[in-house]
Amino acid sequence: MVRHRLSPSAAVALLLAVTLSGAALSTGVAGAAPGAGQSGAGAAATTPASNPYQRGPDPTVAGVAATTGPFATASTNVSPGNGFNGGTIYYPTDASQTYGGLAIVPGYSAKFANEEAWMGPRLASFGFVVIGIETNQTTDGAQARADELLAALDWLTRSSPVRTRVDPQRLAVMGHSAGGAGTLLAAMARPSLKAAIGLAPGSPTGLSSLSTLKVPTLFEGGQNDPTVTPSYLDNLYATMPASTPSAYVQLAGFDHLSFTRANAAEIRYQIPWLKIFLDVDTRYTPFLCPSLKDPSGASRYSAKCSLIPSIPTPPVTTPPVTTPPVTTPPVTTPPVTTPPVTTPPVTTPPVTTPPVTTPPAAGCTATYATVGSWPGGFQGGVTVTAGSSALSGWKVTMTLPSGVSIQSLWNGALSTGSGTATVTNAPYNGAVPAGTSTSYGFVAGGTSVPIAVSCAAA
Repeated sequence: MVRHRLSPSAAVALLLAVTLSGAALSTGVAGAAPGAGQSGAGAAATTPASNPYQRGPDPTVAGVAATTGPFATASTNVSPGNGFNGGTIYYPTDASQTYGGLAIVPGYSAKFANEEAWMGPRLASFGFVVIGIETNQTTDGAQARADELLAALDWLTRSSPVRTRVDPQRLAVMGHSAGGAGTLLAAMARPSLKAAIGLAPGSPTGLSSLSTLKVPTLFEGGQNDPTVTPSYLDNLYATMPASTPSAYVQLAGFDHLSFTRANAAEIRYQIPWLKIFLDVDTRYTPFLCPSLKDPSGASRYSAKCSLIPSIPTPPVTTPPVTTPPVTTPPVTTPPVTTPPVTTPPVTTPPVTTPPVTTPPAAGCTATYATVGSWPGGFQGGVTVTAGSSALSGWKVTMTLPSGVSIQSLWNGALSTGSGTATVTNAPYNGAVPAGTSTSYGFVAGGTSVPIAVSCAAA
């Protein structure tokens, strides 16, 4: 069997301010004084009335990349059982509020303690309860890892010694390699999750489609990964529904095992993703949209920014309108005069012909837009709009500029020719009612430039 290193693999409720009851754990769970198993600066959280889940001070580029966040943390070991093989919990020592929960699983043949344990205290120090788990067998496949992730979250929120600190409505999953594939399977199995992060996600049995994935998902891939290659991730990412919030960052110089060694590159994108979708904290949105606030370490990036929550725009206030007082002039009666009787000339009005209005043409129109770009490639989208008659099928012809090639495409069927690409509807989006639209997207290699498109009914 192939080793892990070679596997291709709204805010909605009131916040409860609670503390753990009873004596503190031997590792210091319930607000015990910092000691064994504890770390961090101990900064207090800031929670505005407008967002009961916001945690921590206003973020900065340097702060997000720091090895320690604003919260002091502690940890406690977890014994095997409850559907997974034990692990470690890392959590903020401030017990005055609840936090979002994150479960992390390692890759094929690996142990969390050896490869991902560095992430635990680092992520917890930004205001999350993190459980890193060991798998029942190091050779467990992607589906088993998905089951173990969900079992760990259930135990964390229902039975763990820190359960009162975890908000069971704000949970996420993350994993590397086969664990990343397990993460995606877990997210598809439990759409109530708020976020998922796949680190070079791949499976030896193949993970070919994310068509049912609804959980906001971040892909992190390695530029030099020979196992879960960039092209594999490009194709897998393209199968995600267009309506699912997602982002994809490729890390410069990363190979398959770079994710298992302590680094700032992957963390600086994980923290904003978790903050936005677990804490509904739009202070972090500018770190990801409309582009990366700190692109250091990223060789490629694309995101569905229109689906990622943004900072609300303050309402526009209009100054009150002052109406001057109404004054009534004195009434005067003019003398009565009788005008002479005149007969107006008879005029014939000109004959006018109303303009001819042409109804919208039948058939369809296509509109192109660039979604995102990076050195050597870009993501585009095409909107197909039906005319005065409904469509039962459509075909779009794209004239490709020199040096541009389509690498992957979703929501349509692609055929290419010399300097052109033809896209016909998928089985599920060919029927388009009159005046309405559907769309498809693609990833292309080359320089991002406007692409001429035309549409015809098929």
